Order: sequence, then C-alpha cells, then structure tokens
Amino acid sequence: MSFRLRVLGLLMLVAMTATAATAWLTLRQANRQVQESVTAGRQEVSRITGDLRAYGVAHATWEGLPPTVSRLAEDTGQRIRVATENGVLLADSDALRGRAPRPVSSQPPVLVDPRPLLRIPAGQLPRTSMKLTATAIAQYRAEAAYAACLTRAGAEVTARPDDTGVPRIRTERRPEQCQEPTGEPDPRTARDLEAIRTCESERQFVACLQRVFNERVGSAAPPRLEIRLGVRDESPPTLAAAPTVAVAGGVALAAVLGALLLSRAVLRPVRAMTLAAGGLGEGDLGRRVPVSGRDEIAQLGRAFNRMADSIQAGEERQRRLTGDIAHELRTPLANLRGYLEALRDGIVEPTPELLDSLHEEALLQQRIVDDLQVLALAEAGALTYHRARVDLRELLEAAGTAHRAQADAAGVALRLDAPQPVYVVADADRVRQVVGNLVGNALRATAPGGTVTLALFKSGDLAIIQVRDTGKGIPAEDLPQLFNRFWRADAARGRATGGSGLGLSIARQIVTDHQGTIDVESAVGVGTTFTVALSTARPRADAEAEAD
Repeated sequence: MSFRLRVLGLLMLVAMTATAATAWLTLRQANRQVQESVTAGRQEVSRITGDLRAYGVAHATWEGLPPTVSRLAEDTGQRIRVATENGVLLADSDALRGRAPRPVSSQPPVLVDPRPLLRIPAGQLPRTSMKLTATAIAQYRAEAAYAACLTRAGAEVTARPDDTGVPRIRTERRPEQCQEPTGEPDPRTARDLEAIRTCESERQFVACLQRVFNERVGSAAPPRLEIRLGVRDESPPTLAAAPTVAVAGGVALAAVLGALLLSRAVLRPVRAMTLAAGGLGEGDLGRRVPVSGRDEIAQLGRAFNRMADSIQAGEERQRRLTGDIAHELRTPLANLRGYLEALRDGIVEPTPELLDSLHEEALLQQRIVDDLQVLALAEAGALTYHRARVDLRELLEAAGTAHRAQADAAGVALRLDAPQPVYVVADADRVRQVVGNLVGNALRATAPGGTVTLALFKSGDLAIIQVRDTGKGIPAEDLPQLFNRFWRADAARGRATGGSGLGLSIARQIVTDHQGTIDVESAVGVGTTFTVALSTARPRADAEAEAD
C-alpha cells in the first residue's frame, strides 16, 4: 500500500475513533445526567410536597413551617418559596439563609392541599354519607349535598324526616360496583356500554362526595400552599468533565502512539539512507540501504541504491578510462622517447623513413587525444551540432567515395544500396563521422574478397542506415562491450590496424544526441551489421532547419 494512503488511513482512523468516542461518551453522559436530573428532580419535588403536606395534616396550621422549609432546602439544594393561594408568603429559603430573595422560577407552582382524602369503602356509599356531621344543621347540609350527589349519579332518592324533622335521604338502588371491561372496551357492545356507564356514574358520585367533604372541612383545614422551586434564569447543570477528559486523554495517547509508530516507520529508512549517503560522501561507494515493500519510502530507497550503483559504475568507468588512456599512450610515447633519445645521442641516423614513422606516430597520438576530447564534450552535452536538412543517400555516396581507396587496397568490395533519397534534420559532418567510423571498422574486419554494403531505407518515420560486412563476426559475449572505450573485439590488433578504440563510443553518443539509436548484430564466420535509426525530416522540422 502507498505510504501516503497508509498515513491518510491512520489519521482518518484516529479522527473517526476520536469523534465516535467523544460523541458516544457525550451522548451517554448527557442521557444519564438528564435521567438522573429528572429522577432527582421528581424525587426532590415529591419529598418537599410530601413533607409539607404531612406537616399541614399533622398540625392543622402552617405556623412554625420555616424550620421545615429550611431543612428541605438544605437537604435537596433547592430554593423553596412557600405561599398560600391568596399570596401570603409563609417561608423563603433564601431569606431563611440570610440572603436577598432571588427571582422565582417561571415554572408553574406546585400545589399542596393538606386536607385529607375521603376514603369511601366500596358498597358503603349511602351509609358513609350519613355520618358526615353530628348536628342537625350539618346533617341537613350533608343530607342535601348527598341527595344532590345521588341524583347526579342516577340513583333513585327518597326522603323521610327524622325526629328532628331533618329529612333523611334514602335510595332503593345503590350504585352498582364498577367493573372495568377486560381488554379494550368496545362501545358498540351492550355489555361494555353498560360497564362504561356504571363506572362513570360511580366516579361522578365519589367526586361529588369528595367535593362535599372538602367544603365541610375547608374552614378547619389549613389553606392550600403554592410552592415554587428553583431560581429564574438558573444555569442548567453541566456535564461532568472527568469522563470527557479521560476519553480525550485516551484518544491523545492513541494519536501519540500512532505518530510514534509512523515516525519510526518513516525515520528508520531515512536514517539508513542518511548513513549510506554519508558513507558515499566519504568514498565508500559500496554502501546500500535495505529495501522492502512498494510504498514511497521503498521507492526512495531503490532510487538511492540506483544512484549509488550509478556513482560506483561512473567511478569505475573513470578509473578504467584513466588506466586505458595511460595504457594506450604509454607504449607509443615510450617509443617516441626512445627514438628521440637515440637520435640525440647519435645512435640512430635521422633518415627520412625514421622521421616519417615518428611523425605518423605523433599524428596517431594526436588523433587519440582529439577523440577523447570529442567524446568528453559529447557525454557532457557540450558538443556543438549544426543541424540542417540532410540527404542521407548523398552522405553515404560521399562516405563510399572517401573509403574507396582503402577498400581497394584491402581487396574488399564496397557497395551502396540506397534506391531513393531519405532526408533527416541532423549535423551532416557528425553523421558522416559516424558512418565513416562504421565503414572503417567494417573494412578492417573483412578479409580480402569480402563485401561491405552501405544500405539506406525508410521504416515508417525512421531513416535506417545499415553497414553490413562479411567479416569474421563478433562473439555474442563480446557484443555488450562493443561500445566501451578502448575495447577491441580482436585484442591482437594494434593502433596501426585497430584504430583508437574510441570510435564506436563517439558514434553512439552522436546518434543518441540526434534522438536516434544504434544497434549491432553479428554472427561468427558470417559477418556483422550495424544499424543506425534516425527520425525522418518533417515539414515543420524542415522549416526550422532552414530558419537556423
């Protein structure tokens, strides 16, 4: 996997984990605290109202209530304000604590009714209503209220005066006991409809009795209370910070561990490359870095190793070149020195033949030096080219004419196979130098009676030049070294018969600078073919060449 994708995936995983953990914790904590707050609020309200109602039932008055309010406020942490329905303030927890009363909450007040709830045993409604008071007036008022309740409940009411003349209410039919229908009642059925009517009648009767009871005891019971809890604009409870901090710390720790693992995966190969680069700078060209995987770090390591291989190969080529140059110049210079010292000492006579031989040897050394300079300029990209439209058939004809005498002297037939002109944009002198080098090598490699052919043809957008000979050929294992400096297929050849050993290296560099290719095919005992491929001239290229 790509290193970039691994980093992105790790960061996304950390971010998603952190987000999910934070969201989960926040939601869970918020839900729990909301539930706890609601439950605690209900419990606190139930405790406050229950204690206040119990106080009213037990004392039948609200006198002495402030200590109870103060205790409840301290136990629950609520701000409690107690007043009657008429607005008479009984107690305020803020005032009891010695602080200025704060504005009350906008929530509706909680009502506390200290009057007892009337409990009427089932099946005893008529008898229970007859015992509401002991006096005749109270009895009459109770009997009248009772009669109204029976009438509203649908009972048949009859009145018979007692000894005091107070009518006593009787009913021949008591309200039937309510039996709720099982399951979901269906008003369309007669049985369920009758059950619904019966229950409704009993509920109306019980409510009527409770209202009568409340009216009768109202003058004796304490008034109802209005209890307000809380403070206006009070800030809601905040979430606990400890779990959030713990999760944030865990996520931060995971991110730090991930960063450490990532930095280790990145810095270990970088450190290895740093050490290897330091070794290369100190001359240890054999230093390499271990490479594994296919990500960007591995690609960087492979590129570093290729660079080190290239530097080492270049250093080795430079050493070989220095040794080859020293070897190539040592023998002829030693000969020149020997003859010059012999001439100086009078040991050898300065004949014209000797002077011509020494001059020819000096020219040969000059040619080697010139070839080295050309090759150095070409490899450095500093060799100057004068490009123009060139007819390769004319160029091959000129090369054949220039080497005709050498071919005749060697007894080799030199032929031209160029049926039509082919044009390229190139430096004519440099291309002629390439062809001349190939023809000269072919003539030297071909025995008398053999043939050297200069061929020219087009292949698509390429102009193909071939130099074919019928010489002894080159072994396959020597072909990869053919374009190396100072290398000869025949090690027995000297400078007089084998050239400088730089011609093919120069030829390859010139062809490469023309965006072309040069290849060789050879078979021992059959011959060798060198193939040069150059791009043919296009109209735009022709116009640019003419403009130059």
